Order: sequence, then C-alpha cells, then structure tokens
Amino acid sequence: MTPTHFPDAAAGYRPQFVRQVLDDALGQGARVYGIAGLQGTGKSTLSAQVAALAESEGRRVAVLSIDDFYLDQDERQQLAREVHPLLATRGPPGTHDVTLACETIDALLAGRQVALPQFDKIDDRRLPRDAWPVVRDCDLVILEGWFLKTPPQDPAALAVPLNALEREQDPDGTWRRYCNDALAHDYGPLWRRIDRMLFLQGPAFDVVPGWRWQQEQTLQAANPGRQAMSRPQVDRFVQFFERTSRQALDTLPGIAERTIRIDAHRDPIP
Repeated sequence: MTPTHFPDAAAGYRPQFVRQVLDDALGQGARVYGIAGLQGTGKSTLSAQVAALAESEGRRVAVLSIDDFYLDQDERQQLAREVHPLLATRGPPGTHDVTLACETIDALLAGRQVALPQFDKIDDRRLPRDAWPVVRDCDLVILEGWFLKTPPQDPAALAVPLNALEREQDPDGTWRRYCNDALAHDYGPLWRRIDRMLFLQGPAFDVVPGWRWQQEQTLQAANPGRQAMSRPQVDRFVQFFERTSRQALDTLPGIAERTIRIDAHRDPIP
C-alpha cells in the first residue's frame, strides 16, 4: 500500500480513499458529515481533500472543525477561576461554544450567509470576527473533531487518576468530573446535527503524542515568526485529552456509521 507520507500534509490520504469517503457521505444523503479521530489522525487533511474533490464536481462544501469553536481565553479563564484551573486549557469537553457551533451549522443548512469562526492556536484565542471567512448555500457540511459523539464515562471510572496531570493537578477529580458532565449534557444538540459519521480508528492512544508533535511542527513551519509548543509542552498537552481519547477508542466503533482502522503511518487498513 502506498504510504501517505505524513507529516507532509500536502501528501494527504490516497485519492481512492478520499473518493470512498465522499461517496459514503453523498451516497447516504448526509447534509452534515462527521469525521472523527484522535489528535493527529489527519482529520483536517482528509476533510480538505474531500471538500476539494466535491467542489471539483460542482458541489459547495463548508468544512468546520470542533477546534474553531473553542471558548475564547477570557471565558476559559473564568471557568478556571470558578471551577478548576485546568479549564484554562482549550480542548477537553466543556471548553467549546456548542451553541455557536449549532447556530453555524443551522445557518449553513438554511442557506443563509454565515461567517465561519476561526481559532488561532498559537495565540490561543479566537480570531476577530472580521477575519472569519463568509460562506452561504452549501450542499454539504463536514464537521471534523477528535471526540465527536463520544459518550461520557461511568462516573465510577473517574475515581482513579489516569496520568500525571490528573494525579498532580486534579487529585480530587473536580476537572475530570466537569469534563465528563459536559459530555453527558452539553454536546448532544451538536452531535444530533451529524447525519452520518466516519471514525478514523488509530492503533492506540500511545501514537497520539508523536502525531500531535508532528502537527505542532507543521504549525511552526507555517508560522516561522511565532512560537508554537515545544515537545515537552505537547507531551503535557495531550494528557488533557487522554481520558476522553481512550473513551473514544473504546466506544466510537460502535457509534459511528463507518469505522476505518488506520495504522501508525495513517494508512487505512483493508
């Protein structure tokens, strides 16, 4: 099988696979198609490839990322003060503007003109609204994200810390209970807007730190005058996502309409 040559984002997934994914979306009549997979899986790359193929055939596509709906810094800082300091860090359940995500999708489906939120990961804040791209009248919305439709854990499973971050900074479980409660109560309206979902199932969570570091290197290369995260910072960052990521690996194969296993090189496994 021809390798995808990640982290070279220009290589992406093989054209045959991109074709299959687009056919899966269109063949089922999905208006909102979800692409789920852990950090570094290549969701953004695949989403862009699928959109480009669809547009080459005359279809209008809007690509949304769950990452662009992070709460802004001031909102997360407020959560950090009122609930737990770890909520200052973007990404885990409970740190997204679900209402904005739902409103954006609804506007797209209704054919209204809508500005698509954009989040600057190096500055760790949402871009000003006048920098958001404006679109309307799309035939297909692709929503990509690392924990789409992931259900909450049983509360009993939260008792034992999973990694050093939880042991040292959340010993009483306040942060992980907040994130788990958010999964249980906040994201349902957004998940219900997804008509069909593909899950890119990586081999294990152990590959995520390396994949996420590749992403950060790509981000740094695209922004040479700015400072992205270092490798130690990335290794700490992925600990924020470990619990929900492992839950996604355990549950999403039984939830997604289609699951494709990928190996450590991000090649689909037949």
